[in-house]
Amino acid sequence: MIAIEEKLKALEGKVFNRRNFMKVLSATGLLTLVDIQQIAASTSHAKGKVVIVGGGAAGLSIAAHLVRILDKADITLIDPSDRQYFQPGFTMIAVGIFQPDDIWKTQTSCIPKGVKWMKDEVVAIDADKNEIKTAKNGIQGYDFMVLVPGIQMNWEKVEGLSLDRLGQGNAHSAYDFEGSQKVWKAMQEFSRTGGKGVFVDTYTKIKCGGVPKKITLLTENYMRKQGMREKVNLNFFTAASKLYSKPYYTPRLEQIYKERNIPVTLNTKVKGVDLNAKKVYFETTEHIGEKERVKAFTEDYDFLHFAPPMSAPDFVGEAGLGWQEGSLARENWVMVDPETLVHKKYKNIISFGDVAGLPTSKTSAAVRKQTPIATANLISLMEGKEPTAKYDGYSCCPIVTGYKEVLLCEFVYDSKDVHSFPFSMQNTSKEQYSAWLLKKYVLKPLYFYGMITGLV
Repeated sequence: MIAIEEKLKALEGKVFNRRNFMKVLSATGLLTLVDIQQIAASTSHAKGKVVIVGGGAAGLSIAAHLVRILDKADITLIDPSDRQYFQPGFTMIAVGIFQPDDIWKTQTSCIPKGVKWMKDEVVAIDADKNEIKTAKNGIQGYDFMVLVPGIQMNWEKVEGLSLDRLGQGNAHSAYDFEGSQKVWKAMQEFSRTGGKGVFVDTYTKIKCGGVPKKITLLTENYMRKQGMREKVNLNFFTAASKLYSKPYYTPRLEQIYKERNIPVTLNTKVKGVDLNAKKVYFETTEHIGEKERVKAFTEDYDFLHFAPPMSAPDFVGEAGLGWQEGSLARENWVMVDPETLVHKKYKNIISFGDVAGLPTSKTSAAVRKQTPIATANLISLMEGKEPTAKYDGYSCCPIVTGYKEVLLCEFVYDSKDVHSFPFSMQNTSKEQYSAWLLKKYVLKPLYFYGMITGLV
């Protein structure tokens, strides 16, 4: 394993591109660290105007697949961003492992050749008329739409907080590029001063749900490395009824928190934060028989890390494209079939990625597995056929429990654990160093040179 890490370190300075990425990983034997499925597809003569709403992981990935498969591709991608971020890298910046410039490229360099990029923002959709309204370019028609605008961070839904106030009152979040940089500076200062650290998640479905846990555990690990563990008091609060919802991995995660003396408070959500007084206002729900009792309490803090409530972008709900009932309705996640990723009402709409209302975790690993399913089914619809490709709910969350320690959590629908090669040969109910190598060295180049280029 040490020899593999030396190869990986040597690769950090290499200049990758779309052509040499797979060759370099294969030549060095590093393909064994990740389950890569190269996509093979025959050319399709299907016609139709395809509009992709969103230019993140999902939008770029499916655009790259479609432009390769459709011999007469008419694809427009609408996205306002100047940069393409490897967003799982935000956490790695927040704990000093990556540098900010390590995790982004210009959006121009990431748009697949043959795809028309409309640098604009979607403000409304009329699915009955097959029309999209943008902020600058007005109404855009489509025959087929790929709805992948990503997730909306609702910072202001916690009283006292907002995006522009990140860092004030030593309240931080790694769910933002600039914010993650502030986390790292604050963590280093916290290691010098000591005090009380409060770490909280949120009550909605969120992208990369492991982030609050990673920041908590890496903060603790960092304090130990700095010889300051006895000077800090760390506490984790979650709105969930258990620390983790995946049974195979939960026992070890609970054990880690216990071993490191980090109390976990369940069924608790943040109502507000007083940045001046450094106080967090919580609301906890207790069940006594059939009765439910809500109790409010306050925690002081010296260092706070939080996750904002999240939802589908407002225009999704306003267009009536989200679920109308059930647990996925509150945040307007797009109402898609969990297997085919086709919209339940509008059969010319495909949706996946963070915005999709699916009973699995919102991760880039999920997007990588969803993309070939969404591509195959969109092609089928364009050819007048029934969509038959099926997504099994695969997602993966590498919970970084310490520097060089990762609990690699892979699962499908119904929270059933699965294990990709070569990790299927290891005990993934416990931390694995090989998973750390995957997280630190492989996933970022895989994203930029394999995933969003349509190679894997």
